[in-house]
Amino acid sequence: MICYHARWIAPVSAPPIQDGTVAESGGRIVYVGPRASAPHGESCDLGRAIIVPGLVNAHTHLELTLLRGLIADLPFREWIVRLQQLKTTLMTRERFAEAARLGIAEGVRAGVTTFADTCDSGVALAAMRDAGVRGIMYQEVFCPSADPEQVAAAATGLREKLAALEPFETDLQRVGVSPHAPYTVSDPLFALVARSGRPIAVHIAESDAECAFVSQGKGPFADALRGRGIPVAPRARTPVELLRRVGVLDQRPLLIHCVHADEADRCAIADAGATVAHCPISNAKLGHGIAPLMELLDARIPVGLGSDSMASNDRMDLLDEARTAVLAQRARTHRPDVLPATQALHLLTVGGARALGLDARVGSLEPGKDADLAAFALPESMPDADPVALLIFGLADRRAVLVTVRGQRLV
Repeated sequence: MICYHARWIAPVSAPPIQDGTVAESGGRIVYVGPRASAPHGESCDLGRAIIVPGLVNAHTHLELTLLRGLIADLPFREWIVRLQQLKTTLMTRERFAEAARLGIAEGVRAGVTTFADTCDSGVALAAMRDAGVRGIMYQEVFCPSADPEQVAAAATGLREKLAALEPFETDLQRVGVSPHAPYTVSDPLFALVARSGRPIAVHIAESDAECAFVSQGKGPFADALRGRGIPVAPRARTPVELLRRVGVLDQRPLLIHCVHADEADRCAIADAGATVAHCPISNAKLGHGIAPLMELLDARIPVGLGSDSMASNDRMDLLDEARTAVLAQRARTHRPDVLPATQALHLLTVGGARALGLDARVGSLEPGKDADLAAFALPESMPDADPVALLIFGLADRRAVLVTVRGQRLV
């Protein structure tokens, strides 16, 4: 048994504990409470620190980490075109794998223990396994054409990739499927993926351009596809409605972004039991807007925080993501009490775990759950300072002083 002592413990499922202890044995949490009542075991005193559940990054593109700083200040479709050019001209499978390893290392140093990664090359699964982190790798699939032969070819390619990945799945690392987005995936391919039986993640309701493409058959995505000889027509009232119509929403997918999800969309998401990955910094940097986070939460939709790729964010710092989420919602609503620090910590931990279907095992510090922990040194402050507020508002860009996944120390 190992007993981790710290000035503060933030279980998430209970109020913070001053001068507390988290004890783990065999990879499971066996005690959370005051240090004075802790069981006997190997002692690890972290001093003036706060121990929290390992952070959950609900949306990443680990294979793109090396593309940090290479694309900026472009309209969304031009940004995507530039991204594809860089992937083709600069990257090899070895470089994608190196990028994934680097991204995981950066995430772990920032307290991330679980990654929900959307990946085209398929390298992220092995990278997560080798690093000993928890995660789901969603294998991307693309085919904007509804031509039956092209859809069948895309489906065959997806099945082959999944078959190659399956032997490498473990209890910690799983494989899902990501039909990329409405402007890269046709209705027939969406319908096929909906029947795959795998966890699904999809970029949806992210930009004005995507909404115009789905609802009107207009805009830069529509023009580009017509230029390739692919017919385009209005497909649904909104991107979320499109997912409902093709059967994807019924599979309780992870919906990435949802910046442009109106009230009817939110009701449909909640009714279907789908979840959301909120990426406030990427949304802001790409000029997409501020997602209706508070409305999503009011609809009782499980929401986690994601960094998105380093090509669209440049940093994998979930504490910074949480701080930005709070500030953006307060600016948007003109209310200083919106999204308090405790709720932001919830998004970073059990919110993300619920969004991925992992909350029975991680996301809060409770006996019986896996010992996925992260600890951060606290700045000097008055003794009565709120430790969770310090964590959310004062610790961005700080490395974790301890990170464990199922009891194994990674930091």
